[in-house]
Amino acid sequence: MRSGGIFDFESKKARISEIESLAQAPDFWDDPNKAQAILREKSDFEAKLSEFGKAQSAYDDAEAMLELAAEAGDAESQAEANASLEAVSDAVKKLELARMLDGPNDNAGAFIDINAGAGGTESMDWAAMLMRMYVHYCERHGWKVEVNDLVEGEEAGFKNVSLQIDGPQAYGFLKAENGVHRLVRISPFDANARRHTSFASVYVYPQVDDSIQIDIPEKDVEVKAIRGTGAGGQKVNKTSSTIQLRYIPMNWVITVQNERSQSRNRDIAFQVLRARLYELERQKRDEEKNKLEAQKMDIAFGSQIRSYVLAPYQMIKDHRTGVERSDVDKVLDGDLDDYVTAWLLGVRNPNRAAD
Repeated sequence: MRSGGIFDFESKKARISEIESLAQAPDFWDDPNKAQAILREKSDFEAKLSEFGKAQSAYDDAEAMLELAAEAGDAESQAEANASLEAVSDAVKKLELARMLDGPNDNAGAFIDINAGAGGTESMDWAAMLMRMYVHYCERHGWKVEVNDLVEGEEAGFKNVSLQIDGPQAYGFLKAENGVHRLVRISPFDANARRHTSFASVYVYPQVDDSIQIDIPEKDVEVKAIRGTGAGGQKVNKTSSTIQLRYIPMNWVITVQNERSQSRNRDIAFQVLRARLYELERQKRDEEKNKLEAQKMDIAFGSQIRSYVLAPYQMIKDHRTGVERSDVDKVLDGDLDDYVTAWLLGVRNPNRAAD
């Protein structure tokens, strides 16, 4: 099994050796942030090399089993050989996924913004359902989730919510969720039990490494402390620890109220701003990945990346990959790996009907 193509083994091995040499330099820790970023890179490459080693071992075992099966010529030997081939297939899939998560920010934490769209109260409730789904998905992966900001709807759900996700490869996986999500169900808010269609947009962007310098002129930013308006208990509502930051050139408003400390909320707000600016610049440099914003379009009909149909039948379908599942409760409880992996690997279903 060759190491080129799916996984560039030699270049990563060379980079690990280079980092080990750098770490021996007397000035390596003069810049702690840069040093830690380099060591994280080394740790990531070592993990990938370990996966390659497992795949290589599975390949060698399969090759040996196939030779034995050919010599033996019996059904039991052939069954063992087939099982070894399945192990190779699983290992290669993991390598291919690792290759898809080899981008400059894929190992970073992430921010998720969820905004209710067309559909009023229905869409606000849908935004809350999506938040729950992503929180559970993150918990399955062992990532930490914090609510940076949340604006409640008048009757139910949220108008918008901003989440901070801390954990390895959080952005690499969650970037698959960028776009408009459509829900079709019998409305619990309709006395006549009619079917309603709701929309919400999901925007995912990476947390920026502290070693990356992003210049933000003071004249471009307005910062003020306000009283909290979202859920969070009496402390949020009675103090002015909530920070609202406005980035004037883009008219972005970033609100953070999850910490009791005003200074900590201010730090998080600037972290979010730096992440957004970094992502904006990255999109400008990379036209192909500029699809991220194009996917969002209007939060309404015709722009969804995925449809969640709960009535009259039950089906969750991703319109980009063709992946469909009917166990909707499991998906809404955070079981998203089928959809995320298919998007990352670029899987397409050639037999699916046109949307």
